[in-house]
Formats: sequence, C-alpha cells, structure tokens
Amino acid sequence: MMRIRRMTAGVRARTTVAAVLVVGAALIIATVAMELKLRDTLTAGIEDAATLTAESIAGAIEHGTITPEIATGDPDEEFVQVVDPSGVVIASTDNLVGRDPVADLEGGETTVVEGLPLDEGEGEFLVVAHTTATDEGMQTVLVGRALEPVSESTGAVAGFVVVGIPMLLLVIGAVTWFVVGRALAPVEAIRSEVQTISGDHLSRRVPVPPADDEIAHLAATMNVMLDRLEQGRDRQRRLVSDASHELRSPIAAIRQHAEVVIAHPAQSDVEELAEVVLAEDLRLQRLVEDLLLLTRIDEGTLALRRSEIDLDDIVLAESSRLRASGLERRIDSRAVSAGRVRGDAAHLERLVRNLIDNAIRHSDTTVTLGLRATDDEVILTVDDDGAGIPPIDRKRVFERFERLEEARDRDSGGTGLGLSIVQEIAHAHHADVSVLDASGGGARFEVRFPRDVRDSGAG
Repeated sequence: MMRIRRMTAGVRARTTVAAVLVVGAALIIATVAMELKLRDTLTAGIEDAATLTAESIAGAIEHGTITPEIATGDPDEEFVQVVDPSGVVIASTDNLVGRDPVADLEGGETTVVEGLPLDEGEGEFLVVAHTTATDEGMQTVLVGRALEPVSESTGAVAGFVVVGIPMLLLVIGAVTWFVVGRALAPVEAIRSEVQTISGDHLSRRVPVPPADDEIAHLAATMNVMLDRLEQGRDRQRRLVSDASHELRSPIAAIRQHAEVVIAHPAQSDVEELAEVVLAEDLRLQRLVEDLLLLTRIDEGTLALRRSEIDLDDIVLAESSRLRASGLERRIDSRAVSAGRVRGDAAHLERLVRNLIDNAIRHSDTTVTLGLRATDDEVILTVDDDGAGIPPIDRKRVFERFERLEEARDRDSGGTGLGLSIVQEIAHAHHADVSVLDASGGGARFEVRFPRDVRDSGAG
C-alpha cells in the first residue's frame, strides 16, 4: 500500500493522470461536436432530398399528370401525401393510403413525426411541405423521409467512440507513463546518488545527463553546490585543526609558567608571570578576534559602514603609532600622497595594520609605505627589505594559517591569519591585493581600489 501511495503521489503518476484526463476530455468534446455535426449534415441531406421530391411532385400537379396513387422507391423510408385546401388527402403513396395528413404544415415548413406504421416498423420521419397553385386552389405536398440512416450513422460513431476512446486513453496513459519515466530517470539517478552522499563523502557527485536540458542544468548546479559544501567542510576542518594548534601554544605557555610558580613560589617573579600571561592573553585575544572576523566573512554577515575615507590619514596614523612605540625598524612614509576611497574605516585600518605588521616581521631594517591616486584607482603599497616571496608562493601567503617559513618561531610569526584578513577586507571593498617584488628587494604588497568604489560607493 505504501508503494502504491508513492507511485500515485509521484510526478510520473500525476502527469499520466493529467494527460489521460485532458486527452479524454478533449476527445469527448470533439466526439460530441462531431456527432452533432454529422447529425446536422445527414439531416440536411435528407431534407434536401425530400424537398427535391416535393418540388418534382408539385411540378407534376401543375401539369395535371399526378394520379391518386404516387409511386415511391422504398415504402419503409419514404412517403408522399397531397392535401387539398380543405385538408383532405387527394393523393398518396401506397404506404399511407386512407390516412389523414401526417402533419399540418405550410409551404416551406418541416417537422419530425413518429409512430407511422409503414409496412414492417415504426420510426422517425422528417416531413417537408411544399405548396403549389391549382384550379381548385393551393395544394400542399407533404414528403416524408425516414431519419433512420441518421440514427444508424450516429449510433455507429457512438459505438466506435465507446470502444475506441478507452483504448486510446489506455495507449496514451501507457505512452505517457513510459515517456515521463524515461524523462525522470536522470532525476531518480540524481536522487539516489544524493541520498548516499553524507558529510564524509562530499567528494561524490551526481551524474549529469548528456542532454542539454533542465535536468542536466539541475545536476550541474547540484554538483557546484556539492563543490561548495566540500570546500566549506575542508575549510572548517582545517580551521578547527589550525585554530586548535594555534591555541595550544599560548595555553601551554601560561600553564607552564603557572606550574613553575606553584612548584617554586619562593623563586618566582610575579611581575614576570603577569607579563607572560598578559602577552599570551593578548595573543589569544587577537586569534579569537581574527577567527570571529573570518567567520562573519564566510557566513556573509560582515557589515560595512561605508563612507568617504582619506586612506592616507589611516596610513600616516599607523606609521606615527609605530614610530612612537620605539620600533627598531625604520618606517618610510614619504611616498604617501592623498587618496580617498569609499569604505569602512575600521576595516580599512585593520587592512593597513595587518599589512604593516606583516612587513615589519619580514623586514631587515626598513618598511616603506606608498599611496597614490590615478584616474582609475587608488593604489596602496607596503614594501619590506627582507628576503621576499618566491612567485610560486605568492598566492599561498593569503591562505589561512599559512607560514612560508616553517622553522620560524610561532611567537614571532603572528597567528597566520593577517594576510587572509587583508584579502577578505580588500575583496569586500572590491579591491585587488597582490604580491610583487619590492624595488629595493624584499616583498611588496599592493592593494588597488577601483575608481567606481572610490567615486560612486558601489559595493
């Protein structure tokens, strides 16, 4: 019963039933219209034949050649009566001898009569009246022809319809069931494959039919969706793994110093412990903030409060902050000129700070900042004089938790999320970020803000 319910509730069954009902209704309407048209056509033919007979007899009356007994072809299908002005039958065919007029009609009128015993049976007759002038006055010729051929013809058509329509509907239902089944076979294959795909088997893909139709487009779209799901799962797993690894270092450092203090309270320096805990706590805070920001970006919930921003003010303020902090590196901002963009001030500050922090970690002595505006874009550059980045690794540096210098101490290497955040913020502002060779050696990070964002606030 469950299988029957599923079959009758499916698209295949509903389409088959709909096709049978629509075709059946159309056939019934067409059959009724055809029978009515056939009946009208046959009746009109009988009426024309009776009218011709009546006109011929009227002509004989006018020429005085009519006799009281009028010959007829088939006494079961035709009769004739000639009625004088007083309503008396003065001539008729043998099958109506001695009978009163079968109808009271004027010339040109017609009617249908039944119940006339003509030899072997009774039936309906179409009676046509035609008048002619004689010396005794106006005489009426009544000619009747049997309507049995009409009934027989329409009955034969009805019989064929009663047998033919159900058979035709069965054929249409079977063909529709087969065709729809063939059309839905790729959908069933897609459904079966999707049912087997789980979180651990996102590498599987649904089959794409060879035909370039809606089902093929659906399959291709589902495969694209599965690609996104697989990439999202891989990113999530890598994020959890890398975040766990990153969190382990500061937690271990705090725990180690705390255990030393507990084990040797007399020899421990509380101020030194506090400095270590504070430094590791700040590191944890930065990592959590970076992870939260990237999570909002991945979920599409990053809100930007756009306004006209003087990007040169942000760059110069950051360079002044670094100089005031007693940094050993030299910050060169002489190449910074005016440049206005439309964007979120807080996120643009984060972008500039991450780029400069990255340059400081990789520089030997100097970090060079540059900003210039052209007719088409505003270009921000941050150079360091370190070892530079090989071309093969220039895309990889923007991946999350990616470090090109594996041997470097993580405490001095940051969280591994700074450049990923730079790239995401740049994309949110419709800007492009790339890695080039700096003019004095080392690496140059370049961010290009397009003119339409700067002028119209698009994006």
